[in-house]
Amino acid sequence: MTDASAPKTASPQTDKRAADDLFRILERKISSGELEEGAPLPPEREIVQTYGVSRTVVREAVLALSNKGLVEAKPRFRPIVRKPSADTALETIESLVRRLLVQPNGVKNLFDTRILVEAALVREAAVKANKSDIANLKTALDANLEAISDNDAFYRSDMAFHAIFFDISGNPLLPAIHRAYTAWLAPQWKQMPRMADRNRTNYDSHKAIFDAILMRDPDAAEAALRRHMTDAWTQVQMTFGDI
Repeated sequence: MTDASAPKTASPQTDKRAADDLFRILERKISSGELEEGAPLPPEREIVQTYGVSRTVVREAVLALSNKGLVEAKPRFRPIVRKPSADTALETIESLVRRLLVQPNGVKNLFDTRILVEAALVREAAVKANKSDIANLKTALDANLEAISDNDAFYRSDMAFHAIFFDISGNPLLPAIHRAYTAWLAPQWKQMPRMADRNRTNYDSHKAIFDAILMRDPDAAEAALRRHMTDAWTQVQMTFGDI
């Protein structure tokens, strides 16, 4: 039986409108749970028959769902429904961000937004961090110290230390933002030369941030974070110049 809300395709000129209509129908079914997370979409032939549209319309609608992070589409497989989340929302703009990064000052602009976010987060941590948060920061800081002579391990421990600030507030959007920042900036960060003295400088900066949080001093925590980020950007410029 044809769905009463199904879009009708009268001619090739109406395909775009029909694809938009079909996208909205499938989006509502995903949001309501009628199409369950982890389940495949109905077969293309079934969608064609149910909604009275062409295969072209179905494929355009599915592409739109994929671009919105609502389905995971792979060649030769039926698309899988994905539950909307902060991670999937950020993934949908990844291609746009990567295009922005290759523009003049693109990396610097993204890095500056990270500074704004983290400056606020370390201030909040200095005021709100509980014993568990402090313990997590100390564990990450100790791992950072132990990894000074191991460049790969130091990079991972560096990311782990910063990630904790995004966790402390308990806002589920913030860890997703940190994961996105890390993924978007990783191509540049991983190309930077790793040296024990530079690792030591970065560790000392992390410790200054930690000490300020431990003293419950948000101004000192923000100042230490900004010094650290300024130094980090200087390191980037020494490697890549202005990007």
